[in-house]
Amino acid sequence: MSNVLLIHSSVFGEGSQSLGLARDFLKRYPHCSVVERALTPQTMPHLDGATFAAMGAPTGAALSDELIAELEAADTIVLAVPMYNFSIPSTLKAWIDHVARRGRTFRYTEKGPEGLLKDKKVYVLVARGGLYSKGAPAAAFDFQEPYLRTVLGFVGLTDVTFVHLEGLAMGPEAANANRDKALAEIERLTGGTIAFAAG
Repeated sequence: MSNVLLIHSSVFGEGSQSLGLARDFLKRYPHCSVVERALTPQTMPHLDGATFAAMGAPTGAALSDELIAELEAADTIVLAVPMYNFSIPSTLKAWIDHVARRGRTFRYTEKGPEGLLKDKKVYVLVARGGLYSKGAPAAAFDFQEPYLRTVLGFVGLTDVTFVHLEGLAMGPEAANANRDKALAEIERLTGGTIAFAAG
């Protein structure tokens, strides 16, 4: 059985489009056990000086240790990520700051930095109000996917697949059409059968 870590960070909680897409994905992901981590301002504090200093020591950074242990135990990581102001939610950035830790998830070598979280699959389920995928007029404003690919790769997570749910703010017809497109991509990735939205 595959161990899956689900990370979600929308301010809308269970009403989130990105989380809904991730749940659709996981319903069809075969034989998995899921650990879920909801990132909110209450559960995911931003770094402060004391925490940053503790992360440089072998012990003393309890939250960082807990979050990294979840990553290490997972075979598959599923990130449900809304786009806010062309990038990621600040709570997700805070999570990244806690888990990108020298000596735990990456190290420096004579050949440069090396990510230590290897042999894991990552799926990123993205929800966006506009159209930002490659070829779209606003593609240059996408600071979400390039950043996530870079920082995930830095800690060794290089097998990353994105599923985009776009155009959600462009009217019901466009939203439904793009939702069907995202669900079709999930079906392709998982081999599951999905009931499509009425468009």
